[in-house]
Amino acid sequence: MTPEELSQAVLSAVRASVEAGELDVAVPEHVTVERSKNRDHGDYATNVALQLAKRAGKPPREVAAVLAARLTAVDGVASVDVAGPGFLNVTLDAASAGALARTIVEGGAAYGRGDSLRGLKINLEFVSANPTGPIHIGGVRWAAVGDSLGRILRAAGADVSTEYYINDAGVQIDKFGASLMASANGRPVPEDGYVGEYINDIAAEIVAAEPDVLTKPEDEQKKVFTAVGLRLMVAEIQRSMEEFGAHFDVWFSEKSLHASGAVEKAIERLRAQGHVYDDGGAIWLRTTDFGDDKDRVLIKSDGETTYFASDAAYYLDKRDRGNEVCVYMLGADHHGYVGRLKAIVACAGDDPEHNIEVLIGQFVKMLRGGQEVRMSKRAGNIITIDDVVEWIGVDAARYSLARSSTDSTLTLDIDLLTSAARENPVYYVQYAHARTCSIMKNAAAAGVDKGSADQFKPELLSHELESILLGVLGEFPQVVAKSAEWREPHHVARYLEQLAGAYHRFNDSNDNRVLPIGDAEPTDLNRARLWLVEATRTTIANGLELLGVSAPERL
Repeated sequence: MTPEELSQAVLSAVRASVEAGELDVAVPEHVTVERSKNRDHGDYATNVALQLAKRAGKPPREVAAVLAARLTAVDGVASVDVAGPGFLNVTLDAASAGALARTIVEGGAAYGRGDSLRGLKINLEFVSANPTGPIHIGGVRWAAVGDSLGRILRAAGADVSTEYYINDAGVQIDKFGASLMASANGRPVPEDGYVGEYINDIAAEIVAAEPDVLTKPEDEQKKVFTAVGLRLMVAEIQRSMEEFGAHFDVWFSEKSLHASGAVEKAIERLRAQGHVYDDGGAIWLRTTDFGDDKDRVLIKSDGETTYFASDAAYYLDKRDRGNEVCVYMLGADHHGYVGRLKAIVACAGDDPEHNIEVLIGQFVKMLRGGQEVRMSKRAGNIITIDDVVEWIGVDAARYSLARSSTDSTLTLDIDLLTSAARENPVYYVQYAHARTCSIMKNAAAAGVDKGSADQFKPELLSHELESILLGVLGEFPQVVAKSAEWREPHHVARYLEQLAGAYHRFNDSNDNRVLPIGDAEPTDLNRARLWLVEATRTTIANGLELLGVSAPERL
């Protein structure tokens, strides 16, 4: 019995009690069933009686007693106890608990997936770094977290479109082109320009492709270096993202908003909503009506369009594409954008508490030998995505960047993340998967088969460590659903570490030998444990897939 099935059993008990006149309440759509932290308190607990007591006009323990009597009769439930102020502690019989292994194996890659977000269309924008240099460590964190979040949202049933916003218009792009031109001509980079080996590399590549570029007037040179340099830098970013396993369904150009007239159309739409006004020769959006600290300029008095106007047009474009919720993942220095983005949503007539979500990610540091690493070989003053991959690899980078809440700063220890140590979280989880694969391989070599589903005897999985492992396995669908609802992939990573720990303890116990010793004939218990091992392998592989991390068969 899975936690979801038990939750449905509790709902059925409530419904039956209402129909029998024992309780006078509206049957809730969902009840929460959680794994008990203390096995002495049963396998699962629910606070449904506490939730219904006030509406039922009865003490919580009295409501709990009514429901306990009905739950005890449910097939697979061994006992139900009323505890504390009115909690229901449910203990499953061994056969019902063990049957979860069969459910997982038969579910395969689908185990853990659900439909809690079915019908919700989400646009998920992440990284979106200016295409003026390689992706730096902050962007690498968003690449890991964003791509994992997209996978988790899809696993929860959402229709997700992942997107990278290319900021290919404005002052920074002009500075990028000027920096490339200066490098090609052997001159110092302009003040506030871009530096690093990558600038010299791109400039040299442009000159090699267009040898006559340096003979052109400087204004024409700058156009060439800007246009070609931008194209090369975007291609470099796309390469880095693909090699990192971060896939984007859409690469959206800011410049296209201007070329298509979308910015002007957006301003007129917002004007029609009554929130655009003219003052001092400039065009403004009255965002203070919706909590912003000041109104925002859309068109300056000199006719120059602001980034904010592009932001407004971009949001409207996302909504016009049918996205119900637009998720923005921004860096730690973008807190000020939250209020103004929500104000755009409100000015557009949407709900800023539903149609937009802004996630802020904190900074990342890297250590080697206990000392912070600050410099990149290629970019000069930043750590790039290629540096991170070179130092610790894609798997370690993705896992370690996604396993912590983005609300907190993160320190990655290069020495730890490249070690085969228990303290290395990605190794710890991948090693658990490799151990399950090794057992399955050894079983096949020894001619030991787990047998058919009809031959499986789940009641034999009654050892304490088996019960603990089954309990952790059963939590996976809820973890995925919560991670999707809360937009927090790190819950999946932390769950995998919990599961790996439960499996390592099971596997290391002398009481839980999976394969028969020597030439002994395999027993039903051996076969039942093979089902449990394969269920563990399946769940770990599914969880790692959600994080974009490989599940190796050997380490």
